[in-house]
Order: sequence, then structure tokens, then C-alpha cells
Amino acid sequence: MTVKPKISLNYDIHKGARIVVLHFEYNKIVIDRIKKINGARWSQSKKCWYIKDKEFSLSQVFNTLKDIVYINYSQIKNFKKEPGTQKQVNRKVEFPQSYIDILDQKRYSKNTKKTYTNYFKDFIRFFSDRNLDKITVNEINDYILKLIREKDISPSQQNQRINAIKFYYDKVLGREKLYIDIKRPIKKKNIPNILSANEIKLMIDATKNLKHKSIISLLYSAGLRRSELINLKISDILSGQMLIKVRQSKGNKDRYVGLSKHLLNLLREYYKFYKPKVWVIEGQNGGQYSAESILKVVKSLAKKAGILRNVTPQMLRHSFATHHLEQGTDLRYIQEFLGHNSSKTTEIYTHVAKTDFMKFKNPLDNLYENIN
Repeated sequence: MTVKPKISLNYDIHKGARIVVLHFEYNKIVIDRIKKINGARWSQSKKCWYIKDKEFSLSQVFNTLKDIVYINYSQIKNFKKEPGTQKQVNRKVEFPQSYIDILDQKRYSKNTKKTYTNYFKDFIRFFSDRNLDKITVNEINDYILKLIREKDISPSQQNQRINAIKFYYDKVLGREKLYIDIKRPIKKKNIPNILSANEIKLMIDATKNLKHKSIISLLYSAGLRRSELINLKISDILSGQMLIKVRQSKGNKDRYVGLSKHLLNLLREYYKFYKPKVWVIEGQNGGQYSAESILKVVKSLAKKAGILRNVTPQMLRHSFATHHLEQGTDLRYIQEFLGHNSSKTTEIYTHVAKTDFMKFKNPLDNLYENIN
């Protein structure tokens, strides 16, 4: 009796897209039959026949080949799909405990740990039919390319996903030298959006709510990130030294920034009224204020102040740095105030500060002055 040849079906990545590969030993009869399957193609680079996942139909493959081959589809049968779609249903991910352990050992921030684990779970889910240790750099690059093309992920998210993946291969498996060629996006050199000093005053004066006044004043006068404001404790307001201590900010660093006299008076008034217990800014029922609530306060007060632009908490931090530069504060001090590792990051504010622009007269003004 003639033994039927075997075909194994496996998922893979090709040109940034998921494909189903048909693995079998060369057989002219099988190849002729495969050519009749909708979407079946030959890949010269991978040296295999494949079908794009979105075009793949197991029933069609089975009905076309079942009389001449044995089909092993065990590697793809667990990828259940919603009826009538090609979208994969999320399945439970077995996450390597060593990944979490090393994140904790290296004292990564809560936000970074959350970002890394979520993005690496996506990666595991995508390659759930594969041994993670065997995935190549080219396959990782194809995976990122697929996310760019199909999900339109931002350059920032692209970098974060790469960092999450590299953390596993670099730190957990110890393969730094092998996994250094994952393609990263070209960094955009965006100029920060800022508010004028008058616009910020209008926002603070737009409400009588002491908590909301304190939120805007803290973000601006201390150049705080939103997460830093949320984590600011009452004990971090050092009124005797006229300093604010910002603890375990980005990069797990502490830093000091000057405490404004006006802000201190405002916070004392706010404290008497709200009586917060631990955190400087607390919710209605105690506990930390949420990031979403801070964003709502900023946007609401900007609207009340008649500012038509899309104002964010980060703009207040940018304005703090820019206004410091305009009033002559040395760039090195601004770097310290903001908690930047590199002076190059801080130098971006030189592009929006008025210090240099005010030296030059606009040629249009010169034109009309000469005419008159």
C-alpha cells in the first residue's frame, strides 16, 4: 500500500504579514493540487508554499488535499477565529515569570512594568505557536512592520514595543549582542507646544476651586509630569527649605525644584480646606488623584480661559522650562529642574524661547518702516 505524503501547517511571518506555511517534501502531484487553492503562493526567500492568514481556509485546504496527503494542522488548530472573520480571539498568555522578576530586580517604574508586560504579551500571543527562544531578528522586524502597516502604531509605541521585546532577549536570555538590530523609527524633532505666562494666569484665575488652582500651579511652577504630581506627598513640600522633592520620577531618580512663595500660600489655603492625609492632591474619597482627572481639570480651565488650542498637562511643564530660559535661567539648572538625563533633551526649549527671536527685527517691519 502506498503511504500518503504528509503536509504540516504552521504560522509564520512574511513581508510583515502572518501566513500559513505548508511544509512537505517535494512532490509534483501535491504542488499541482496546491496551486488550485485560493491564495496559495510560492515564496522564493522562504522556499515554501504559503497562504496569507487573511485568505486561509482550513476547510478548502483539507477538501483540496485530503485524498492525496495526510494533513497535520495541530500547530494552528488552537488559533480559534470568530465566525465569519479572520480576527484571532485573544487567548490566555503564559507569561515568563523571569521577565517580571528582572523588571522588579531592576526597579523599573510601575508604568514601565505595565507597558512592557502588556506589549510583550501581545508579542507572545502573536507567536504563540512558536518557541520564543527560536524567533529571529528578521521575524521580530516583520512583526513590528505588521503593526505599523495594520495598526498604524505611533513611533513612540513602536519604540516601547521594541524595548519590551529587547528586554526579554537582552536581559532575560542575556543575548544583547544578538538582538541589537531591531529597526527603530527615526526620531521626530518636534518643537514643544507652550503657553504664554498670561494664558497660564488666565487658567489659574478661571476657577475658585482651590484644588484645581493647586493642580495648575504645581504643574507649571514645579515643571511636573502628570505622574509626578499624582505621586507627590504632603511630606515632599519642604516649606522650611522652599523646595519640592520629586521622588522616583522617570528613571527612578529623585530631584528638587524650587517652591514658589505664591504656591506655598495657595497650598496652605488648600490644605486647610481639603485636609489631605497623604498625597498633596487626593480624590474625593481620599487616595491618589487619577491621571484622567488631572487632564480634565487642565482642559476645562483652558476652555474657561478662552484658550482655543488643545492644552495638556505636558504643555505646562514645557512652559515652565521655556519661561525659565526666557528670564535667563542657565540651561544646566533647567535640566536639573526637569530631571533630564541629557542636556540635549533640554536644549529643545531654546527653539521656542523668545530670548533669541527678540534680537532680530522682522523684515516685513523693516520694509514698511523704510517706505514710511
